[in-house]
Amino acid sequence: MRDVFEIRAQDAGGRVGDLHVPRADVTVETPALLPVVNPNVITVDPARFDEFGAEILITNSYIIKRDDDLAARAREEGLHDLLGFDGAIMTDSGSFQLSEYGEIDTDTEEILAFQHEIGSDIGTPVDIPTPPDVDRARAEDELRTTQERLELAEAVDVGDMLVNAPVQGSTYPDLREEAGAHAYATDLDVFPVGAAVPMMNDYRYDDVARAVAGAKRGLGADAPVHLFGAGHPMMFALAVALGCDLFDSAAYALYARDDRYLTVHGTEQLADLHHFPCSCPICTEHTPEDVRRMPDAAREELLAEHNLHVSFTELRRVKQAVRDGDLLELVEARAHAHPRTLDGYRALLDHAGQYEASDPASKDAFFYASAESARRPEVLRHRERLARLSPEGRVLLTEGPRHDGYDDCWRVTPPFGPYPRALSEVYPLTAETPVNMDREGYEAAAKGVARLAGEHPDAAFTLAHESWPADALDYVPPRVETLDLGEDLLTGPDGEA
Repeated sequence: MRDVFEIRAQDAGGRVGDLHVPRADVTVETPALLPVVNPNVITVDPARFDEFGAEILITNSYIIKRDDDLAARAREEGLHDLLGFDGAIMTDSGSFQLSEYGEIDTDTEEILAFQHEIGSDIGTPVDIPTPPDVDRARAEDELRTTQERLELAEAVDVGDMLVNAPVQGSTYPDLREEAGAHAYATDLDVFPVGAAVPMMNDYRYDDVARAVAGAKRGLGADAPVHLFGAGHPMMFALAVALGCDLFDSAAYALYARDDRYLTVHGTEQLADLHHFPCSCPICTEHTPEDVRRMPDAAREELLAEHNLHVSFTELRRVKQAVRDGDLLELVEARAHAHPRTLDGYRALLDHAGQYEASDPASKDAFFYASAESARRPEVLRHRERLARLSPEGRVLLTEGPRHDGYDDCWRVTPPFGPYPRALSEVYPLTAETPVNMDREGYEAAAKGVARLAGEHPDAAFTLAHESWPADALDYVPPRVETLDLGEDLLTGPDGEA
């Protein structure tokens, strides 16, 4: 285990953990949100961040370094006094400016030394944030440059300041995996998945999911992962389920500047609101009309405060879901609020086998809420574990009652498929499922029947189902006899009813 990060609870890819930040002498509970502070444009005083639940923030050391007055104050006062914040402070290096403007006048050694000098607790080297969809040759070339800079960062004496090791690779999951493995092999501390902002700005949450999943395959399980630029609460649950532990948000301030109001389902324009759909202090003490009538600065500050409240509230909800073991239920609820978050959730489920490894084997309940539930890691795990079971002779797999005309009688339940009756009270087979199951649930169950038959070729199976759709039954191999309980007479293997 990396000694700066301890995992306390897990669900799917999500973790609740402790990030130990030695220079600040604080321990930050993750998942954690880092409000972005532009030292030249303060919307909400960082001294107030603890009101919202912030234990850590992020600011840009390159902006400070380029401003002679700010740089002098930071050197003299230290970053914590400059910003008036007692928690941990992470600093970016100017890589964002590099991606926006094409060049910056600093390098990894210089900017890390400056970050250490002004009292940063977590510093960042100058990596190359390769944008989405570039040709592979460019992505590979820029990744090599980033990797060289991570190796340079290892050689800089920064005392007990932690250092980020950004994971790049554009929209190539295999390059993200390679980058994650390289970064993890360094002695650096925190692992941001970089250059995701353009994808998030375009709501390409499926590409974000693939990038994070790729990076996670390269990183060790004990690596704290930061999703750079992930500041909208609508995607926190998804990002945590993918395995991200840190997020940074400028959205709270930038959106407020444009009279935009954050919710866990998306973004609203203040002009369109008749009621505030929120119970934070801002929304209970003001009406939308009150806020619209305020001077610009006051309105911007109040909206930014609301945006922080809703963001930290959602993060606390996500943490509790991890501890309760129902994170994917929360992800599913959030995903179905917006088509693009649904794309992201489906991309996560494409990697269910990857996330099954960190998903607890036992939880309180499994709620089947949509077709996506049929692809969850728990369903995949059950199917894979069928190889461990030992059915013998003639085995009835039935949705109906036990039948004595067979050597053994197992239950079969969508979406999981077959299982011995003795496991009926074992998670996840205690799942709450709808009476009107969708096609995907039946198909998942049929795949379970196929897996059982394939793993145990010496046993003879009969599937007694309650009018499963034909396209689901197509997954059942021909050697498995099928009976529709609504139409066929269930008989024993010798023809006895």
